[in-house]
Amino acid sequence: MAIESMTGFARAAGTAGIHGWAWEIRSVNGRGLDLRVRVPPGLELLAEAARKRLSGAFSRGTLHVNLAVTSDAGPPRPRINEAVLVALLEAVGKLPGAASIAPPTYDGLLGIRGVVDYAEETQDALAALEKPALAGLEAAADALKDARAGEGRALETIIRGHLATIARLTGEAEAHPARSNDAIRARIAAQVEALLGASGGLDPQRLHQEAALIAVRADIREEIDRLHAHVTALRELLDTGGPIGRKLDFLSQEFGREASTLCAKANDPGLSRIGLELRTVVDQMREQVQNVE
Repeated sequence: MAIESMTGFARAAGTAGIHGWAWEIRSVNGRGLDLRVRVPPGLELLAEAARKRLSGAFSRGTLHVNLAVTSDAGPPRPRINEAVLVALLEAVGKLPGAASIAPPTYDGLLGIRGVVDYAEETQDALAALEKPALAGLEAAADALKDARAGEGRALETIIRGHLATIARLTGEAEAHPARSNDAIRARIAAQVEALLGASGGLDPQRLHQEAALIAVRADIREEIDRLHAHVTALRELLDTGGPIGRKLDFLSQEFGREASTLCAKANDPGLSRIGLELRTVVDQMREQVQNVE
């Protein structure tokens, strides 16, 4: 099962009689699944269908879903509400002194709210859109799935490349000459000699004990073992596939902790260089991992 990205775009459009419709879905990164659906008034059923369909297909990402509807019926036609107009004329005729005022004019009457309205599309006309638009929603959802899968394949290639670099650097750190017991003893002995030469009042036995503790703390065996284990775990996750973004992000954080600890313990320019390079590659990998569903 392949991994998917959380970024993608899909569009599906069609016609139904005099109406045209178009779905557009834009998907970006998100901590969870956030569906933001917009449809024209009267088509709320399609909004619910979109939420149900997309929530079943995706587990993470912010999805901006928009349905646009057009019509070839031309501009809305004005319609005079005769009942309102007659009622207004009757009301004017009953006013005190109505006979002494100028009769109402059409331009004045037609400017009163409610006398003229515009024919809106009927619910039946909108309902005729539902079936083809639902089919278009399925097509858009499938296209988005394909787009995110294609992006996911590219991400997997990049992440595996970073992982190979991390594994190589971990091996270099493990085999570095500065990690040998002789090299560690030589460094500690030089530091002890420098301290003894600087002050004759130090207790040599206590100083050697402290040096032994420093040597233990400087050992990066534990960090190297954990890095090897994390490399294996991340490869297994990529092989499994599916919605593994959160697990990948957690492992990326663990990689970062081990690389930082290795840098802190290095006490050698060569190991420090490897540790810094490790941190750089881990940061680059984590940026890509943030896009995985």
